Amino acid sequence: MTAIEGLGLGFGNALTLANLGWALLGCFLGTAVGVLPGIGPALTIALLLPITFQVNATGAFILFCGIFYGAMYGGSTTSILLNTPGESGSIITALEGAKMARNGRAGPALATAAIGSFVAGTIGTLGISFLGPIVVEFALKLGPAEYFSLMVLCFVTVSAVLGGSALRGLTSLGFGLLLGLIGIDLQTGQPRMTFGVPELLDGVNVVLVAVALFAVGETLFLAWRHAEGGAVVRPVGSIMMTKQDWKRSWKPWLRGSLLGFPFGVMPAGGTEMPTMLSYYAERKLVAPEHRHEFGTTGAIEGVAGPEAANNAAAAGILVPMLTLGLPTSATAAIMLSAFQSYGINPGPMLFTQQAELVWTLIASLYVANIMLVVLNLPRVGLWARILKIPQPQLYAGILVFATIGTYGISNSIIDLVLLYGIGVVAMFMRRFDFPTAPVVIGMILGPMAEQAMRQALTISQGDWTTFVTRPGSGALLVLALVALVGPRVYGALVRRG
Repeated sequence: MTAIEGLGLGFGNALTLANLGWALLGCFLGTAVGVLPGIGPALTIALLLPITFQVNATGAFILFCGIFYGAMYGGSTTSILLNTPGESGSIITALEGAKMARNGRAGPALATAAIGSFVAGTIGTLGISFLGPIVVEFALKLGPAEYFSLMVLCFVTVSAVLGGSALRGLTSLGFGLLLGLIGIDLQTGQPRMTFGVPELLDGVNVVLVAVALFAVGETLFLAWRHAEGGAVVRPVGSIMMTKQDWKRSWKPWLRGSLLGFPFGVMPAGGTEMPTMLSYYAERKLVAPEHRHEFGTTGAIEGVAGPEAANNAAAAGILVPMLTLGLPTSATAAIMLSAFQSYGINPGPMLFTQQAELVWTLIASLYVANIMLVVLNLPRVGLWARILKIPQPQLYAGILVFATIGTYGISNSIIDLVLLYGIGVVAMFMRRFDFPTAPVVIGMILGPMAEQAMRQALTISQGDWTTFVTRPGSGALLVLALVALVGPRVYGALVRRG
């Protein structure tokens, strides 16, 4: 099936009344949680994971992707109006956006952020549509050794490269791998680390761990750090952009989109790096007569470019998840666990075995982009008022939903003990700056990496050198080593020089 045929099938399903409803709900929830600092798409999707036991797969994933895209839009609202990024990808937007708001230009700043997000989201979704099948063709040529090495690269980049400390990231990854080993070994049939608890024979539920890390742990941490005092929301004013604003914004929209998407596709990409690069690129490329606005009154290019890069990178994150089964962010890892809840394994065969689901999902992203512009532009003032919700009530509501949703999965008290036990661990991880995303990624990819490693060793009759003698596998392991050691060596050389 070609990309054009797939999109035709996808739009036929995505434009049904039920699926449009799921998309609208996802966009609404995503924008709302993007506005609330600390309440991001990972936490929201984790809270909603229990619906996978009641809702059909297509509806659930349209909802989740709407939340994912919506949070990217919503994060810019607080960055501009409050100088408080709702998402890490919106940190750079705050540099110029907040200054524009202080100088009475909050409306144009919000408008260029929303339109830039639409442009970038559309370009990113086009990338998913036409790049996805190409990645699938490449992935089908990979054997077990290459898959194992690819997962090692993913482990290293997500754990050691992103974040402030490689040791903390790898420690979090180790915790996730440990959780993934609990249960019955698929090769030997022997129980591992179950401690005589029958409920653990099937392993720890990924949904439970995701909810514990991103709902319970995050909420306990936010409650711990809670400070009294409401947010002061700046007036939005007119959201109309002048002809000059349009002229200054359209090139940064395109540059940010083309810069952000490749970073999203890469295992260590994320949204922070492309937004930062986009910002510095716009500072260099801005017309001389507007250069003084950067860092003073606020330059519209410094909002348009980074916000486009943010949304394009978010779209790119879906490429490795759908085509290779590799999550490169916390939200992608939780969405991967949702696929597994339906018994669906993302990877090269997903576009063949679940073609209707995949193309409906991709088509719904186009629909969500249009919905988000309609929701965001006229209602930025409404989203800003969400910040007035008293935080104690917000925290309590999240914990109640987390508890009810988790207990509803298996009606087991053991699951609730694990939920709050892992949640307390996650709270201390946040307190001491241990990243939580590697835990979920390690738990999901750990068993898959183990299976690939065993299959590779079986094929090679126990020869461990197969991982370095096969060109593709060896190259991936070298990349992983460079990603792990390279930044440290470079830093040491800079300090000496």
